[in-house]
Amino acid sequence: MTVAAPVLERLVRRVHDAPPRLPGPGAAEPWRRTRLVCVDGPAGSGKSTLATQIAVELVCQVVHLDDLYEGWEAGPDGGARRLREWVLDPFVDGRPGRYRRYDWVADAYAEEHVVERAPFLVVEGCGAAARQVDRWTSLRVWVEADDTERLRRGLDRDGDGAREHWVRWMEDEAAHYAREQTRDRADIVLDGFGREVSVS
Repeated sequence: MTVAAPVLERLVRRVHDAPPRLPGPGAAEPWRRTRLVCVDGPAGSGKSTLATQIAVELVCQVVHLDDLYEGWEAGPDGGARRLREWVLDPFVDGRPGRYRRYDWVADAYAEEHVVERAPFLVVEGCGAAARQVDRWTSLRVWVEADDTERLRRGLDRDGDGAREHWVRWMEDEAAHYAREQTRDRADIVLDGFGREVSVS
């Protein structure tokens, strides 16, 4: 999902206007803090493309929670925990974040990635805006789409053989969002075609 220029401009302006909440050493100096942007929403809604658009404008790195989940069976809950432990906690301690990408095909961890401390960081994926990262988040963006459309997009990408995995994942993420109330806590809500649904 690609958003139109006016929507993207408003999103980026909201990021710049939001306080930087992710501290580092000497956190009294604003330049040492990071504005964390969390793009959340169910699978297939268009988060990855939107996150890339935002990151290009902010000239910053994107962390994809797809790289942090341990495959289909693990569900979305572990992504935010690993984000906190492997990336955000090190930031707070003044260190770069590090994580090993999970290879879903090989069912094993692969190469290591370094996340350098910087003025901005975009994180996207199911669970990116979980409550456990709220204290550090400058902007929460929720992206949603109809279940039928999301499943179609997913199977177009992963093949019809992944249908059972997708259906199970959709059930797991629905339970996650019911607990987290992520949509209700979002600062901005977009539909799966890049249109603003509501803005807090």
